Amino acid sequence: MSPDLDTVGGQLDALASGASSARELTERALDRAAHAQNRLNALISSVGADHALAAADAADYNRAAGRAGPLSGIPFAHKDLFCTAGVPTTCGSRMLENFVPPYSATVHERIDAAGGVLIGKANMDEFAMGSSNEHSYFGPVHNPWDLTRVPGGSSGGSAALVAARVVPFATATDTGGSIRQPAALCGVSGIKPTYGRVSRWGMVAYASSLDQAGVIALTVADCARVLDVMSGFDPRDATCADRPKIDVAAALARPLQGLRVGRPRQWFGAGIEDGVGAAVEAAIAEYARQGATIVDVDLPSSEYAIPAYYVIAPAEASSNLSRFDGVRFGHRCADPKDLADLYKRSRAEGFGHEVQKRILTGTYALSTGYYDAYYLRAQRVRRLIANDYARVFADVDVLAGPTSPTVAFKLGEKLADPLALYLADINTVGVNLAGLPAMSIPCGFSQGLPVGLQLVAATWREDLLIGAGHGYQQVTEWHRAAPPGVSP
Repeated sequence: MSPDLDTVGGQLDALASGASSARELTERALDRAAHAQNRLNALISSVGADHALAAADAADYNRAAGRAGPLSGIPFAHKDLFCTAGVPTTCGSRMLENFVPPYSATVHERIDAAGGVLIGKANMDEFAMGSSNEHSYFGPVHNPWDLTRVPGGSSGGSAALVAARVVPFATATDTGGSIRQPAALCGVSGIKPTYGRVSRWGMVAYASSLDQAGVIALTVADCARVLDVMSGFDPRDATCADRPKIDVAAALARPLQGLRVGRPRQWFGAGIEDGVGAAVEAAIAEYARQGATIVDVDLPSSEYAIPAYYVIAPAEASSNLSRFDGVRFGHRCADPKDLADLYKRSRAEGFGHEVQKRILTGTYALSTGYYDAYYLRAQRVRRLIANDYARVFADVDVLAGPTSPTVAFKLGEKLADPLALYLADINTVGVNLAGLPAMSIPCGFSQGLPVGLQLVAATWREDLLIGAGHGYQQVTEWHRAAPPGVSP
């Protein structure tokens, strides 16, 4: 039986057996990327075939010399907010259209040291602000399952590349659901670790207390392999925790028998599409068939997660994005009349509408006379939400429910209604407010489009997530489904 070259595990097997070389796998990824780009618009930039193939040749040499790393020879893509020395990092924005950083993010350093072969930078919502990947300066990403629909955001480019079998994994970030939601809408697996598990150094910030790097791949096992490489203490990031590494092998071997699965009532309320609800309920029933115990639980503060998130995240974005002023780096307007004109026009020209809207919202929430009424109150609600999760995790191991209330919606369908767009994250933002680990895995279809099952665990318990997700994928086939037209 030939190795599954669409997965990290399969490619590692092929490399170890000599069935494939890193150069062959990289050529395959570059060819697929070229064919998919016109349909998906999932890449912003390429590192160039010569550069990628040189890295692949180095991986082949190291493997022959007995120095192979855990990802040696595996092609991948970065979400385009991880700084990469000598390679443009745009954040999907005109503001950074021509920015080439002189340093690399910790995440890139670790994957590079493990032998990963970067082929390009994935398209994304501008500065990671969006739920649909329609807010990129470089144009929207298209969902491989239906090119008229969104892939989810803001990591839609990463999810689309994995779903289309261009690369076996891609990096991603999650501020309010931006790994899990696109993974759900594109029918792939995505994990957001505990806040502080992975260094944010060199990752362009949206909301610093919420942002966390993670990974999108076809399988939970592949996500776990890559997360293991990415994670670990980094003294350059003050928010990175010095915690023991995840025992990936033990996590993957954890049985579903005896697992306590919580079913939050609030995740199955009004707004959940019938087909999505049915697929998720069937997935939870499968856990019960495998010996898990299903427990109905309450997260009463969940209804406040969206309003709290959309105060806190824009407030932090307002502060983080103030550095982009046209003076030191980034877009600069032509022929400014004075310093004030330079600031105003550079930012107005460099930032898109959604980013400008969130900066204005955040600045208002932090302004004199409104700080207590909005920002401080939102932080208090954040504590209530975290307390709800802490309470339920005293009784269950993981929570399970819909990642997104609907399947992928049409491009442009919700652009005129920002509230409807924000509500796409109704089941995901609370996890970020509480700093918890979570993942989305495929669990079925509705209207012919993928449905995602969200799993959430207590802080630092990625092992429970990995075991629960991998165990489900051992007894189901949803993660193997490929979009129409994908090459074998």
